[in-house]
Amino acid sequence: MSSATDYSEAGERNRVAGQPLSHLSIEVGHFYMDELVDGADRIHAQLRKVAPIVQTQIAAAEAEFGAGARVSTCFLVDDYFWTRTGNRTRDARRTADPRHVLEQLLAAAEECGVRIDYLAREAGCAEVPSFQDGEPVGEPVRLAEMMAARIVAEPERDSTGRRPPTVESGWLCNGRRSSEFDAGQAMRISRYRPPEEFGARNHSIFLDVQLWSRRLEEEGDQQVERTLWSCPFLAAIWQLLRLGLIRNEGAMVAAPVPWEEPWPSDWSRLPAVVKLNPKAKPFAAYRALSVLPYSYLGIEHAVRVILDHLQLDDDVQAKLAERGAGERIPVQVPRRATHRLNHIFLGDV
Repeated sequence: MSSATDYSEAGERNRVAGQPLSHLSIEVGHFYMDELVDGADRIHAQLRKVAPIVQTQIAAAEAEFGAGARVSTCFLVDDYFWTRTGNRTRDARRTADPRHVLEQLLAAAEECGVRIDYLAREAGCAEVPSFQDGEPVGEPVRLAEMMAARIVAEPERDSTGRRPPTVESGWLCNGRRSSEFDAGQAMRISRYRPPEEFGARNHSIFLDVQLWSRRLEEEGDQQVERTLWSCPFLAAIWQLLRLGLIRNEGAMVAAPVPWEEPWPSDWSRLPAVVKLNPKAKPFAAYRALSVLPYSYLGIEHAVRVILDHLQLDDDVQAKLAERGAGERIPVQVPRRATHRLNHIFLGDV
């Protein structure tokens, strides 16, 4: 009897929570903090290009899913690297104040006719704070650490084990690395071995992605080693959140929190995902589209490599497929996250 009771309680704790889904999530922007602080003209220029694209995508969703198609929009702010790298002047810290940045951003979006339903913080892709009555409480969910544990690197053929594994090095690639810098090659003549993409068609497009770095930081009288997560790794987590593919012990992670002004003076006092529009359709979606400046192309290539090497929860995948079937989604929901993710890149002209 006792054993059965324990089993039941464990099952209840690990039950996978469902998550409401839109048909389409559109990311209307993702700016570095210095661009938000100093680039009012650039923000306007980007959003003016985004506005007609959003309208076109909404019309396409309605043609595919009917007049009741659910479409939500979101915007990602880079508060992670701004607060964790380099020393900022007092002027820079002042202009990066959420009260200043968000007022400028939301005013520009309204002027350009771009609706922003959800605002997300990149730091929230590293650690997700819990909020109660508008205040952070308890320990945050260490989301980046949790997802790093799910990285499964592809084994290299004929590997000697000379290079450290991803879990130690923080580097992940989509193929076999070059032997150009292998130890022991300098003292003897050997044939150069170029890098090779796994599953390449005719020619390789090889990519080696840094997921994190370690560095020593001062903490009181001691030096403590800290992890600095890379932009592509945090962006990969961001895309998984948008696709509804992350749970922590079965529970939703970074559920949007309704928020109204006034804004806090510190980014850490905002939830990972803020719901700006009370009437917004669900944040996560069956399909996600990111409309980004062309300069983000390399980052999003890295994101797709990372997503293809993450072992996602089978129960979450099954729940999502079941929901899609129940809603009669025209096409079966793909298991691979990259098959549900699309991009439009905008040039500078």
